Amino acid sequence: MTPGEAIARLRLARTDGIGPAQFATLLTRYGSAEEALPRIAGRFAVPSPGIIAREMDETQRLGARFLHLGTPDYPELLGHIPDAPPVLACLGNPETLTIRAIAIVGARNASAAGRRIAETIAEAATEAGLLVISGLARGIDAAAHAGALRHGPTAAAIAGGLDKPYPPEHAALQNQIAETGCILAEAPLGTAPIAKHFPRRNRIVAGLALGTIVIEAAARSGSLITARLTLEYGRELFAVPGSPLDLRNQGSNDLIRQGAHLTETIADILANLPAEPTPVLRRRTLIPLETAPQSTLSLDEDSPEAAQVLALLGNSPVAVDDLLRRCHLSPSVVQAILLDLELAGRVETSPGQRVALRPPGP
Repeated sequence: MTPGEAIARLRLARTDGIGPAQFATLLTRYGSAEEALPRIAGRFAVPSPGIIAREMDETQRLGARFLHLGTPDYPELLGHIPDAPPVLACLGNPETLTIRAIAIVGARNASAAGRRIAETIAEAATEAGLLVISGLARGIDAAAHAGALRHGPTAAAIAGGLDKPYPPEHAALQNQIAETGCILAEAPLGTAPIAKHFPRRNRIVAGLALGTIVIEAAARSGSLITARLTLEYGRELFAVPGSPLDLRNQGSNDLIRQGAHLTETIADILANLPAEPTPVLRRRTLIPLETAPQSTLSLDEDSPEAAQVLALLGNSPVAVDDLLRRCHLSPSVVQAILLDLELAGRVETSPGQRVALRPPGP
């Protein structure tokens, strides 16, 4: 990738209103971020090259590097998920992410028993040659990282920037992880980890691993978001049972009732962890830059073709495949129209390649 394209990709990724789905569609349609940026410049506030160059310099001074979706050093499993981060900042050794991985998540206010189980399973998983992934949070996450570090590397996905360890008392643990494993951040440097960032972090944890182990998750735990994403991404779900008298076990016990693998030891994991994820239909994958076809379409949201697509949309999401069957346009034309309509704020996409009209603003 050329330096110019690297800057352009980071500019596109840092543009408010351009999420992973729009990013992938723009690169596939125009062939490169350098070609895509002029097409959205009038509709979005794109960061200047100078701002992005400073971020790149500061990231390098920190000892980190960027991993771009669709390039060889980007984590392969993470690249399979439909909402893969376009760019990740990586502190440490990205080759760690080529190791077969298992994620461990659970309660922040974990019991002593829960932490001991997390440490024991993580230690045994590392001894068995697996990479343990977690989110560097208090409780189960920290215990999993600590157990893994006794025998090898571990990797963490964090909700803020690389320069904002969270919680603050885990700064030393973050540095220790980066020495042999790696820390991944989707957010730019200086970003404080706030509540809305954690579900985005959770998808990275789930996407990096072949399976996720849930230990002590309450009924409304954020760990259940990771569990749901694990299943959506075609990965295996494991849960450690706990006392029904402890509310911290309600969510994880429910997962077992719903079909998660009951997990007590590393043997339960090794017996059910596949070599590869279960195939998931309609994965949104980014075509490598070298082979991406550049679209010559010039349709916009006011074209007759767009009017035909809009007439078929309503407030309830409809699958793009259904839309294709109901209109008389080619798939490439429909995709181009949907991109323009989405960038114009007239339609919105949801998981599973479904689209609907965006509700009117206040």
